Amino acid sequence: MENGRPNLRERRRAETQRTIQAHAMRLFAERGYDATTVNDVAHACGVSAMTVYRHFPTKEDLVLHGRYDSLIAARVAARPAGEPPVRRVGLALVEAARVLTGPGVDLLLARLRLMTDTPALRARHLDGQLATQRAIVAALPAEPDDAEAGFRTWVVAGACLAALHAALTRWAQEDGRQDLPGLIATALGAAFGGDFDPDTDPDQDTDTAPGTVA
Repeated sequence: MENGRPNLRERRRAETQRTIQAHAMRLFAERGYDATTVNDVAHACGVSAMTVYRHFPTKEDLVLHGRYDSLIAARVAARPAGEPPVRRVGLALVEAARVLTGPGVDLLLARLRLMTDTPALRARHLDGQLATQRAIVAALPAEPDDAEAGFRTWVVAGACLAALHAALTRWAQEDGRQDLPGLIATALGAAFGGDFDPDTDPDQDTDTAPGTVA
């Protein structure tokens, strides 16, 4: 990093990862996940299988790479400190979805389809959800000696992520036709009722364009 920004080497690495992942997703869509090998992906990219493995240690990582834990945690931390945890986490998830449904949304949709349709990827995805839950809890203030408060925060984060998972699954099944942030808000409302109401949030900027970080 240079002055908080990726240096040339890091940018080149990120671009190589995007290129490999894009080719992998195309092949998975055309041939099926199980029928496509890492060697197939390497051949399509014009690189060696070793290069693919250097960027993606497992075949599953070709789909799962690109988690958004840091984005979600940053959004949680940026919410007003006095908000109830349900609203703080839930609205952070809606805000993160606005960012993620900008440029590159087709890749996100393709990855979600594979995650929900492929048993091996479903298992890894659910493991990853646990890491996201930890990142959310770490972004929330907590008294170190208050075990009960910490437990409640953990439960809230898990319940919000369960609602998110339901919304993402439906969005993928419907080929991304619905507005994802709105679908996530609907899922959170179904789970928490009046404890989650995005329409009463004074800090929500409804004019923010998709893909723009407010």
